[in-house]
Amino acid sequence: MDIKITRTTQPKVKPPEAELGFGKFFSDHLFAMDFTEGRGWHDARIEPYAPFHVDPAAAVFHYGQAMFEGSKAFRGADGRIRLFRPADHARRMAHGAPRLCMPTPPQEDMVEAVRALVKIDADWVPKSEGTSLYLRPTLIATEGFLGVRPAKSYRYFVIASPAGNYFGGKGLKSVRIWVETHEVRAPRGGLGATKAGANYAASLH
Repeated sequence: MDIKITRTTQPKVKPPEAELGFGKFFSDHLFAMDFTEGRGWHDARIEPYAPFHVDPAAAVFHYGQAMFEGSKAFRGADGRIRLFRPADHARRMAHGAPRLCMPTPPQEDMVEAVRALVKIDADWVPKSEGTSLYLRPTLIATEGFLGVRPAKSYRYFVIASPAGNYFGGKGLKSVRIWVETHEVRAPRGGLGATKAGANYAASLH
């Protein structure tokens, strides 16, 4: 995969590692590539982190064609950066996307995209114990139209977020859980096996 790289000219100030939390800060760059029916995946690129221009009628907004993955990069005691099972996460996205009638890039390209982004933003991988660079590969439908059918264009992108403990504080600790028996998000035949945005929207209430 040929990835065009455009580096930021305005690097961000990195937050103190003790204040990372989860999902609050984002690295300097993102990876993106687009899919168009008849052309396939194209325009692989790493560019400065910034908002996307997306049509207000894009299918992601109206028909919920959206899914994501999540993995991490860790900095070892030897200073080397290691990715946690990137191929497994790419495989899970590739297996789940057909449930939403969405194409995915080849699995090896999804892994390469993550590796390339981490290499560009290596300085964003924190050093403290219990921290990591959280990676969020995401797939959305971008075609602007109103009508119930799968979209004909998509965007696959990866963003990176330096992260501490998901639940705050240091080390592992127990958490209280809610066992829901009525407003379920994953009925038989539903989207439970797919990391679709709709699954998480269904859990918010």
